[in-house]
Amino acid sequence: MRKTVFTVALAALLGSASFSALAAQQLLIPMDRGQTNHLKAYGVTYRALMRGEQGEWLLNYRGGAFLLLDTETNRREAALGGVSLESITADEVASIRAEIANSNMESVSLEKAPKIAVYAPSITEPWDDAVTMVLQYVGIPYDKVWDPDVTAGRLRNYEWLHLHHEDFTGQFSKDFLRYGGAQWLLEDVARNEKTASDLGYENVAQLKKAVAENIRAYVDGGGFLFAMCSATETLDLALAAHDVDIAAAFADGSPPDQDASQRMDWSRAMAFQNAEVEISSTENAFSDIDGHQVNTARRKPLGTYVLFDFSAKFDPVPSMLVQNHESVLPDFYGITTSYRIDRLKPATIVLAKEGEFVKYIHGDLGQGTWTFFGGHDPEDAEHEIGDEPTDLSLHPNSPGYRLILNNVLFPAAKKKALKT
Repeated sequence: MRKTVFTVALAALLGSASFSALAAQQLLIPMDRGQTNHLKAYGVTYRALMRGEQGEWLLNYRGGAFLLLDTETNRREAALGGVSLESITADEVASIRAEIANSNMESVSLEKAPKIAVYAPSITEPWDDAVTMVLQYVGIPYDKVWDPDVTAGRLRNYEWLHLHHEDFTGQFSKDFLRYGGAQWLLEDVARNEKTASDLGYENVAQLKKAVAENIRAYVDGGGFLFAMCSATETLDLALAAHDVDIAAAFADGSPPDQDASQRMDWSRAMAFQNAEVEISSTENAFSDIDGHQVNTARRKPLGTYVLFDFSAKFDPVPSMLVQNHESVLPDFYGITTSYRIDRLKPATIVLAKEGEFVKYIHGDLGQGTWTFFGGHDPEDAEHEIGDEPTDLSLHPNSPGYRLILNNVLFPAAKKKALKT
């Protein structure tokens, strides 16, 4: 099959008459190992949708390739971003469709770029969060939202919401055990306590529980939630703490609630159930949901995690979320790194596993969906507070960051295709 490949080297040809003569009906963005910049390919696709164009996501075809209109703007953006393109004729498109029809592949229409919100205070540095780093790198716009926005109901303005290393139990990730007296921690506590007071809550734990309930309502009403690191575990702990203040010892110095685990209402949680809450103020863990227990004496070593293989025709949703050019990926730590299988609710879909633990999971809640991805930064296995930001220009083909960007494009898919 004849194909014309466009890379940065052809940028000088953009707009020329000779180049225009080569234009075909559609552009294929391959996402297999031959792609020169997997990450920025998502940005090219997202911005095409922002301009009102439609595209297709070819699930399980060449690593999850994208099909876009052959326009000068799309070719220019791809060239400037170092993204490999293939200009294909109508006959070649028909051949691809025939291959998809007779295999374990599927074509999903991409119709509208989702409006994106990242839950973070305005002063947060972008390198504190892998998602904001990759959104900036690939050129996908987003807004920051924080507790006043969430409690005021402003999440309804967004199709996609991201949470990262926040602690929704109000214990400030128990950072006092490692960073007690640090200026940044004192400022974080003061800022959160003022926010809680300004919004009429007794303490930060009560505020975060209310925020968690608003996030749950957002998903239930049709929102797409993507969370990483400690936000995945603590969100469910806050939701399940119906009449339990699991942050009591930190919030006001009262004795730990020894019956907390028994009184949790797991019907309110999204992904997890029957977990044992860590109520000790000297043990740097939230619960036994996390398999790796990174900040405890029970810390497990990192290995590799394996993406599950799904039928794109029968399971288009999990197929979208695992599209990649690699299936075995190096693991990376976060405050919450992984999940115990016996703590998952039965309806939870496992997208990736590392040994006895689960790394990447997905599920439905009401009219919406949630996806949880353990760990902090896919290209920084041992990320610590104060570390230098990851330079994604050194990792343009990162399979771990591709999983994040799969989630960003997920809401753009035509709704009738999102059935499992």
